[in-house]
Amino acid sequence: MESIPSASFYYKYQARWRSTKSLLCVGLDSDIAQLPDCVLDEANPIWEFNRRVIDSTADHACAYKPNLAFYLNDGLRGLEALQRTVEYIPDDIPVILDCKVGDIGNTMEQYSVSYFDRMGFGAITLNPLMGSDVLKPVLKRPGAFAFALALTSNPSAKEFFQEGGMADKVSAWINNYPQEQLGAVVGATQSGDLKRMRELLPGRVFLIPGVGAQGGDLDSVRQNAVDSAETPNILINSSRGIIFREKTPQFAQAAGLAAKELKGLAIV
Repeated sequence: MESIPSASFYYKYQARWRSTKSLLCVGLDSDIAQLPDCVLDEANPIWEFNRRVIDSTADHACAYKPNLAFYLNDGLRGLEALQRTVEYIPDDIPVILDCKVGDIGNTMEQYSVSYFDRMGFGAITLNPLMGSDVLKPVLKRPGAFAFALALTSNPSAKEFFQEGGMADKVSAWINNYPQEQLGAVVGATQSGDLKRMRELLPGRVFLIPGVGAQGGDLDSVRQNAVDSAETPNILINSSRGIIFREKTPQFAQAAGLAAKELKGLAIV
C-alpha cells in the first residue's frame, strides 16, 4: 500500500483535534422541511442555511458530516448545496459524507470517483455487508477513509448487529485493514456495548452518532469509547441538537452556542 499523505482524512482528523481539543462532528442533516423560514426564499435554501451554520460552528468543530439523503431530497439544487458546502468548509477541517454505500467493486469505484475525486470528501460511511469489494476503491486512494457500520444507533440495530452477531463479525473484518483508512460507526445509544466495541477495535477512529436528539449518553461515550487520553480516536456526532437548536433568524448563533457547549462537554 502507498504511504498515507499528510493531507489525508486520518491525519487531518488527528491534527484538528490536537489543535482545537474538539471531538465534535457537526452533522449537516439539513432537512429542507425543517429549515427556518428566514432562508426559504433564498435561491438555494440548504446552502444558505449550511453556510451560516458553518460560519458559527467552525471554531468548535473537529469535523463535519453532511448526510447525503437530505441533499438528494432537494434534487439538483440539493446536490449543488452539497458541493458548495464541502468546498466552503475550511481546509483544515475533515469532512465525512454520510452515504452508507456498499456495492460490488465496479459500482463502488463509481461512488468513489464521485465522492472522493470529484466532490472532494475525505471520508464516507460504508455498509460492509458485501465484503472486501466495498472497500477496495477506498484503499487504492491513499488519503481516503471510510467508516464501516459496526454497531449503529437506531433501535432496530439489535436485529442484526447484536442478536445476529454482526457487530463482532464486522469488527474482525475491520481489523484486517489499515487504521489510517478504515474506522467504525458505533452508536452512542448502544451504551452497554461501547466498552466491548473499543476492546474489539483498539486504535480505530470511531464515528459516534446518537448524541443529542437520539438520546445517546455522552458520559458513557467518554468513559467507554475513548482509546486513550493522548489519542481519543473518537468523533462525537450531533446533528439536530446543534443545527436545529432554534428556527428563528438567530438560528446560526444558536447553533454556534450549542456546538460550543457540546465541545466543552466532550473534552476527555
